[in-house]
Amino acid sequence: MSTELEELVEFLHHGNTQIRQIACENLVGFSATKPDIFKRHQLLPVRDLKLLVRPTYKKPIAKNAITMLVNLSADEEVLDSLAGDDAFLETLLFKLTNVKEPHADDISMLFANLAKSDKMKKLLTLKRMTPEVVSNSANAIDQLMDCFVKGAEGSLNKNASFDYLSYFFADLSKSEEGRSYFTTRQDYDNVVPVTKLTVFTEHESAIRRKGVASTIKNVTFDIPFHPKLLSEDEANILPYILLPIMGPEEFVEEESMEMLPDLQLLPPDKQRDSDTGIIITHLETLLLLTTTREGRDKLRAIKTYPIVRECHLHVDNGDVRESCDRLVQVLMRDEEGETISSHAQAQALAESSFNADLQDEEKNIEELF
Repeated sequence: MSTELEELVEFLHHGNTQIRQIACENLVGFSATKPDIFKRHQLLPVRDLKLLVRPTYKKPIAKNAITMLVNLSADEEVLDSLAGDDAFLETLLFKLTNVKEPHADDISMLFANLAKSDKMKKLLTLKRMTPEVVSNSANAIDQLMDCFVKGAEGSLNKNASFDYLSYFFADLSKSEEGRSYFTTRQDYDNVVPVTKLTVFTEHESAIRRKGVASTIKNVTFDIPFHPKLLSEDEANILPYILLPIMGPEEFVEEESMEMLPDLQLLPPDKQRDSDTGIIITHLETLLLLTTTREGRDKLRAIKTYPIVRECHLHVDNGDVRESCDRLVQVLMRDEEGETISSHAQAQALAESSFNADLQDEEKNIEELF
């Protein structure tokens, strides 16, 4: 069987397009179960697949090629080859920013996997042609952000939602350079990128919510940016990370009246996020915001404790309750005599599960295929 598969893989290099197409159709499954057969001859099959993604190849051959690359990108050697190929990345960017591209979501998945390579930080400074309709910026990262924001629910490309780009942003925001992008006002639209993401914390797509929640959490590791994150006139992230952890519970008037306006008088059918991993991520974001006295005072002033209390009472999940306990310990602690080490402890607690909500996806997006 292995010999037959090796022969089939060699057909990816055949000069006849129809033969290549047949080979692709029969190899998709094996790209997940037997990835090593694609690493022969110094990754020649991978190089062939990269060629088949080009715009000159139409569906289904291009879709099958992208799917296989999504699967194969879990391998470090393949990942390095893909992320290091500037011409290939330009092909992906060209296709992703084409509003008629039928495989934009598959390419978004591939970007989500490629973000695990440090080489992808090059997109933070890469300039390319400005795709009309999609973006007014020549910066590749701005174009990806605009695809994600404008393309929600097929509003930019009827074939795509771009939800998986949220995972790309989450991985990118783990780096100092990535966090700098998300916290810096961009010249082309005068907007701080992280503020474009906050509106999606209650989106119907769990993929989009999960990636956005992790990106926001990662951004809060930039402690000097906390004042802007907390300010209602700047990023104003608090209502967006508190609403998903709130349910239909009612609060006494003394508590409710001091909460943020957006959190008061919620409808009786209000539901907290159904994904406990996302709830934990938001709780850890709040914990990170307590690393400064200003952050702790702000969270106390807007009655964060009652919200966390109700979350603890109504979510039957040990990890959620543990996260609630950690946050409550900081919020209810007496500030008198507090030391710097206690601040560091709060941050260390959050760091201990850094991006925990993405761990399952990081095993491989190829498990979808």
